[in-house]
Amino acid sequence: MPMLKGKTVLLGVSGSIAAYKTAYLASALKKLDADVHVLMTQNATNFINPITFETLTGNKCLVDTFDRNFEFSVEHVSLAKQADVVMIAPASANVIGKLAHGIADDMLTTTVMACKCKKLIAPAMNTSMFENPVVQDNLKTLIHYGYEVISPAVGYLACGDTGAGKMPEPELLLEYILQETACEKDMQGIRLLVTAGPTQEAIDPVRYITNHSTGKMGYAIAKMAARRGAAVTLVTGQTALKDPQFADVVPVKSAKDMFDEVTARAAEQDIIIKAAAVADYRPKYVSEQKMKKQDGNLVIELERTDDILANLGENRQPGQFLCGFAMETENLLENSRKKLEKKHLDMIVANSLRVEGAGFGGDTNVVTMITEEEEISLGKMSKEETASHILDQIMKMRQSKENRN
Repeated sequence: MPMLKGKTVLLGVSGSIAAYKTAYLASALKKLDADVHVLMTQNATNFINPITFETLTGNKCLVDTFDRNFEFSVEHVSLAKQADVVMIAPASANVIGKLAHGIADDMLTTTVMACKCKKLIAPAMNTSMFENPVVQDNLKTLIHYGYEVISPAVGYLACGDTGAGKMPEPELLLEYILQETACEKDMQGIRLLVTAGPTQEAIDPVRYITNHSTGKMGYAIAKMAARRGAAVTLVTGQTALKDPQFADVVPVKSAKDMFDEVTARAAEQDIIIKAAAVADYRPKYVSEQKMKKQDGNLVIELERTDDILANLGENRQPGQFLCGFAMETENLLENSRKKLEKKHLDMIVANSLRVEGAGFGGDTNVVTMITEEEEISLGKMSKEETASHILDQIMKMRQSKENRN
């Protein structure tokens, strides 16, 4: 099912050169099956034609409060009732000022004023305007009234200045809308820690031992848990991925770093999911200088790293849910079940490097969720879909345990 099917999104567009970016956002929302309605100020029509939005969304773009050519049951009230989320992007200093002080003199401001849903504001203007105390006070007023202000990006502006005031890219604005509307908030109040990515074990200042993990699975879990309302902490090794927008990200390098960061936070977590590919061994001695090439072979003595999962299992808090991951090349279910029992876990998610669509680097996964009572095999699906199924199973098991108690 498309992510935003049945959801109504109102986009407010005010007079700014950044208005063209909102066309990309409208298109992206439509592809996710949202019902998108665009409201424009008269000034915004100088930067982008309403026909652009009408073509992208399939809905009439509303500018004039007294449009006689469009029948609707008191348009602004009707739209306000339908809306699941409102985003004003770009939001000019003028529109921000109006909304902060209850001035409703056009289609955009009257509709937004009538909305009871979540309202998001993405300011876009010259740096000096954005930093003006009046604009900052107006933004604080909007926050006081329940609006969420998305911080503008810092960069080169159309006026030639460089600084804060640039509207964020459509991809980031879309993340804010998805965070608000894509999922039921069934994990509200739950604290969840997830680990992701590889670790790096130093040999010398230049070289290290690592693995092929990209962190995509752990990042997908962090993103989907945050969308469901959880307070997410992501402890991650070095990856090429962007930090999830709505998680507290803790970067680490080595297995020892990850052990320290996870165990320091473990006691306060309701759910811990260990999706990182942590090194089992590290060089026993780390050279302070770059090791020079010599004739003959080089032997590096390795020692065991600290076992994070075993430590969590031994020091588990009452009611805490522990989920591990197992990557195998043979005897997948047998080896994974041994790990489940040995580490005192509630669930282990097993996948094999030998299965097409699973393993490191790809955007899909093929996993089996193993608990004490059952084994649930999931087909090939995206890592975000896989993450959703894993979270569904964890919530189901937590609920079942609560019912028994």
